[in-house]
Amino acid sequence: MLKGENIICIANTSWFGNYAKSTVQIMERLARHNNVLFVEYHYTIKDIIATWRGKQNAPVKRLLGIKSLVEVDTNVGSKVFNLVPPAGLPVYFLKNEKIFNFLFHFNSYIYKKALQKAIRKLNFQQPVIITAYNPFYGLSLQNKLSEKTFIYYCYDGVESVFFGKRIFKVEEIFSKCADAIITTSDFLNNEKLKLNPNSFVVKNGVDFPLFSKYAKTEIYTRNRKRVGFIGSLDSRFDIETVEYAVRKLGHFDFEFTGDMRNETMRNRLSTYPNVLFFDPVKPNAVPELLAKYDVGIIPYIVNEVNKNIYPLKINEYLAVGVPVVMTPFANLPEFVNMVSVSIDKDDFCTKLVFETETDTTKKLSERILFASDNSWDARAESFSQIIEKFI
Repeated sequence: MLKGENIICIANTSWFGNYAKSTVQIMERLARHNNVLFVEYHYTIKDIIATWRGKQNAPVKRLLGIKSLVEVDTNVGSKVFNLVPPAGLPVYFLKNEKIFNFLFHFNSYIYKKALQKAIRKLNFQQPVIITAYNPFYGLSLQNKLSEKTFIYYCYDGVESVFFGKRIFKVEEIFSKCADAIITTSDFLNNEKLKLNPNSFVVKNGVDFPLFSKYAKTEIYTRNRKRVGFIGSLDSRFDIETVEYAVRKLGHFDFEFTGDMRNETMRNRLSTYPNVLFFDPVKPNAVPELLAKYDVGIIPYIVNEVNKNIYPLKINEYLAVGVPVVMTPFANLPEFVNMVSVSIDKDDFCTKLVFETETDTTKKLSERILFASDNSWDARAESFSQIIEKFI
């Protein structure tokens, strides 16, 4: 395990929020034996305005310089420094590349200055830089922080929806010049190996000590089976397949808990009497909720982007003993004998019925045992060993 290092994570998310994040899970475990500074997603003035209007929840006071650098207690007993840089300008929507480059250079400058100030205050000499799914800032800061090594943590395939098509070129350049790349799926790793020979896989895990506390001990006997999904309700979701299952399986109740980012999903499914939507819950509340389901689903659309995904929630379902039915969006051979993968809409329904009607306490125990080998502690150890090779 890596020890005694100063680690800076240039993140593309916030540390805080209503769902588990692989970056947070890894960093809080690395912080047990290292000093870790987690730099938040670079909010913009637009985020401040949206928060004032009640449409967002950006940390406005910290963006304005009030306690921009704080120390955070983690769920695993470690401590992490958390930095919120001053707000930048919204730029990714711009089509003109000259204007974009000029304004992004400004954003990168204020981001760098805030980070350098924090580095001096914390005395983070010769840091290990981990850029988590943030190639724009990773590329702009490489070789500017007196770093020991620069690692790219790529946990998803990049998309142009938010960043524009420029993201593909920037990510390609950054992938080539990073000292190493750590991906979360075999498919994604094979793609990155074409750009950088130092590409490795550390797949997503589960907070097994937490989830196992709430694991099922018996199969529920009830007439109406409960189908559950917890996570971001976004554009990845296969609405066609789910709506078909909702209509066909009227004796099943479908419950969706998470951040609603796809209003089409709510509009189409909320009209059915056997569908319920719930607001996001805190990560620590997820295990108990998952354990109440008869079956969990991961119904993502089959497309080029989703081929990159190793779903974080797959091990979470298994850790509480819940069977899983998913669409064939990604090749996940390690789960062949552990989850059901449908081939079409009818098969999705068939497998939901099969998993609920044939479940046993023996299968339940096998799922929990399987998930125990995929803990975040084990993943963090693998992550740490890769970094050590490049220091």
